[in-house]
Amino acid sequence: MASSHGSSQVPCPSGRGRDGMYRKDREPSSPHYRHVRSLPDVCPKEPTGAARGLRDGPSVVAEHERWTVYSSKVNLPAALNDPRLAKRESDFFTKSWGLDFAETEVMPSFYLPNITREHFGPYLQEMAQRERIHERCKTICPNKDDVDAVSSVTTTNHEKSRAELEQVPKIFMKPDFALEDPATFNAVLPWSHFNSAGGKSSRDMASSRLLQEKLSHYLDVVEVSIARQISLRSEAFFHAMSSQHELQDRLRETQQAVAILRGRTAAMDRIMCQGPLKAIRTALTRNNCVKLHNKLKLMAAVHQTQPTVQLLLSTSEFVGALELIATTKEVLQQELQGIHSFRHLGSQLCELEKLIDKMMVEDFSMYARSDLSRSLKDEPQVLEKVHKPNAVSEKERLESLVFGLLRQRKLDFLDIYNEEMILSVKCIVTQCVVESVSHIEEIDTEVITKLADQMRLMTFPQWFDLLKNIFESFLFFLQRIKATLSVIRNVVLELLDSNQKNRLLEQTVAGSGAQGQSAAPGSQLLQGEAELAYLTHEGLFISDALNEAQQQQMVAAAGGQEQSSTAGSRLQQSRGEAGGSDSASGTTESSSSREQGYQAAGGATITTSEDMMPTELELGRVANNIQELLYTASDISHDRCVKVLMARAKDGSLERLSSAEFVCLSQAVEGFAKDTEELCCRRSVSLKGALQSQANRFIHRFHEERKTKLSLLLDNERWKQAEVPAEFQDLVNSIADGRITLPERKQPGQEERKPGEFLVVDGQKYAVVGTVLLLIRIFLEYCQCVNDIPSITTDMLTRLSDLLKHFNSRSCQLVLGAGALQVVGLKTITTKNLALASRCLQLVVHYIPIIRAHFETKLQPKQYSVLRHFDHITKDYNDHISEISAKLVAIMDSLFEKVLSKYEVKAPMPSVCFRNICKQMAKMHEAIYELLPEEQAQMLFLRINASFKLHLKRQLARLGVVNDGGPQQGLVVVDVAFYTENVQVLRTLERLDLNMAEIWEQKR
Repeated sequence: MASSHGSSQVPCPSGRGRDGMYRKDREPSSPHYRHVRSLPDVCPKEPTGAARGLRDGPSVVAEHERWTVYSSKVNLPAALNDPRLAKRESDFFTKSWGLDFAETEVMPSFYLPNITREHFGPYLQEMAQRERIHERCKTICPNKDDVDAVSSVTTTNHEKSRAELEQVPKIFMKPDFALEDPATFNAVLPWSHFNSAGGKSSRDMASSRLLQEKLSHYLDVVEVSIARQISLRSEAFFHAMSSQHELQDRLRETQQAVAILRGRTAAMDRIMCQGPLKAIRTALTRNNCVKLHNKLKLMAAVHQTQPTVQLLLSTSEFVGALELIATTKEVLQQELQGIHSFRHLGSQLCELEKLIDKMMVEDFSMYARSDLSRSLKDEPQVLEKVHKPNAVSEKERLESLVFGLLRQRKLDFLDIYNEEMILSVKCIVTQCVVESVSHIEEIDTEVITKLADQMRLMTFPQWFDLLKNIFESFLFFLQRIKATLSVIRNVVLELLDSNQKNRLLEQTVAGSGAQGQSAAPGSQLLQGEAELAYLTHEGLFISDALNEAQQQQMVAAAGGQEQSSTAGSRLQQSRGEAGGSDSASGTTESSSSREQGYQAAGGATITTSEDMMPTELELGRVANNIQELLYTASDISHDRCVKVLMARAKDGSLERLSSAEFVCLSQAVEGFAKDTEELCCRRSVSLKGALQSQANRFIHRFHEERKTKLSLLLDNERWKQAEVPAEFQDLVNSIADGRITLPERKQPGQEERKPGEFLVVDGQKYAVVGTVLLLIRIFLEYCQCVNDIPSITTDMLTRLSDLLKHFNSRSCQLVLGAGALQVVGLKTITTKNLALASRCLQLVVHYIPIIRAHFETKLQPKQYSVLRHFDHITKDYNDHISEISAKLVAIMDSLFEKVLSKYEVKAPMPSVCFRNICKQMAKMHEAIYELLPEEQAQMLFLRINASFKLHLKRQLARLGVVNDGGPQQGLVVVDVAFYTENVQVLRTLERLDLNMAEIWEQKR
């Protein structure tokens, strides 16, 4: 109650102090229970705990709470560790566990520190003040014994008072006692005593007086009890009253001090504050009015956006229109948000932006169509020139379109260009064919309407001129496409570079902004000024005060640098691109009006157009697609040329070309492929693949023609030595000089030279037949085709190998196999035929390494494996030559066997048999002497001589002639001497060692 205001501080005598620590009672064994008292400092004589009977009924003195276990002030550990027990039981353990149990000294724990008095120093210092307060309170509070004595007297009086109070009916003690309640009223005043039929009787009067006295007694008892309680509480009551008076005095002093302070504050407000605050308020009001004026001017500029966009679209300024729309949408979203008159402008701008997207796509398609369909011959320049002085160049138009499409993320515009490119390629071929056919009178275009049929009706020179015209047109076409794509790529790369620069700038600005925030002086003052402006401002745009203060702070920190361009200035710039139109007037002031309040915290202007631009990844993909589009243009051009080539080759006309014509075609295709590869950096394989297919057919026909020709020559060859024309000798000489090509055609005015008897190759004479001379020219034609068309080297090598094998096998059939007897009608195959065939084969073997080396220069290293065909062919030719030599030896061997089987050792000498043998040897030498070189002739006759000695030895053994010096031996020696003399007299055989002693059996 009120005692808390005036009385001194008295601590509660409970078991806990102010610091929450537990305090033990001095005498816990006291039988009395001390209840918590509300005013222990002024009511020491209040009866507590003794009269438990008062709990049974209501008490007018005090309400006591029911005791529970939570009212206990002593816990179990405190009771067990009672410090007042001076001595503990010494037999606590021995009485339970026996006398043998002995206490031992427990070693101190190593984990517990040694506690000294110094550890309690801080606690004692902290509790010293509380101990002094406790001692002072003990003097104020009465002694417990006195309180107990007074309590006993009070308890007696209280019991007496309680007995008197029990006489009062319980109904008067109820908390809800109210006479207004009829039941309560009837219970207090029983009207049954006053309900007699007659008026007031003496009995009723007596009852009324008795009831009145009874009620008066009840009242006296209650009043006496109240007076007793008041007397017990008198000290506290008077103390509360004195405290109330003291409190009223202090409140009166405080009220006077507050009144003085208010007066002084009002004077300060009137003298020092009202004037400056009015000036600040007026300045802020003016600033807000200026901002309102700028907002209105900005609204006027935004209102002119749609007419300005229409004007820009009329001049195809798509980028400017998009920038204006983006800036206007940004202004609407950030500066003019919530304005009712502009509620539909945002959606209108979005629809207008979609319309511009469609217009840009259509305009780009029209540009691509017009640019690609321009004449390639009359206007060979890459980008179309503009003849009007004020017109925008096509390059600028293209850059504007590409920038606008990229800005709107229309990244599929390259697909449009690809479609137009495909259509233009078809038109180029059609136009070239129509122009060529128009100059050919033999082709009736009304009857033959298909272009493929018209091309097949052309002669090869006409068709070849058409093909070269198509190649030339496609090169111009690819140059134009490359220039256009270069312009597009430059725009993409500029945007990519701009994005990278902007990203670096944002990182730099973010870093400087963080440093500015960490080192910004006076930020607290700036915030306080903004709050003051907000509190004192009465006009519109109160929130702009903080932005203005921030801008002033940034301008001061930047040292007077110019601020970034704002939405108003960008809006003015976008609308200024309209070219000085009247609709753009009235917006020149929007730039300066919006320079304040439209920048980010770091001072960087927010640009929506940069956010709408494609990312670096998307721009990189567009750049790759541009390069792929150039590759596609090259591939499409080659594909259309393939169709032209296939249309001509449908009836097999390309297969029937001569070697020179096909070489020209191949060179033209190779040149076109090389030019397109240099132009587009792309090796397109479709046209070269088609040419390779035609080359394979050409090679097949070329090979079959020459193989057939060679077969006819062999079938008609009579295997006689042929004269060698001078042109063939020159051809062989050119091969010896390293020129493996066909010689130029002989001019008509040149002098004709006589043919030679032999073909001189590297100083050696070769007697050859006419077929071999033509064979040399044929394989030179193969080598010439390889020189002209390197891509067919492997196929030509295979075909040439087949041709050489065919010559070898067919010549073997005709000579060794005696096929010439039936084919040509020869009577017999003579030794001269065999020697001539051997010499022809040797000539071919001589040229095989030269052909191999030539083909090796045209092959890739990974293709060298095909050269093994020449090794196989060389082996086959050498085997054939060996077989011919063996055939010559076999002819003489059969002769020796036939003649020597009739040989008899008898006079006259020399015998007839040896005469015949010497005659045949002379004929053999005469047949092969001029055909075979000296070394080969000697080797051949050595083998023939060995055969002769073998047969002679057998015959002598059969005749029983031995080397015994007898007459028969003498006759044999005469015949052998005759044979030796006749053989050695032959040319080139003079020094031939015949070694005739081997005919005799060696003596054992």
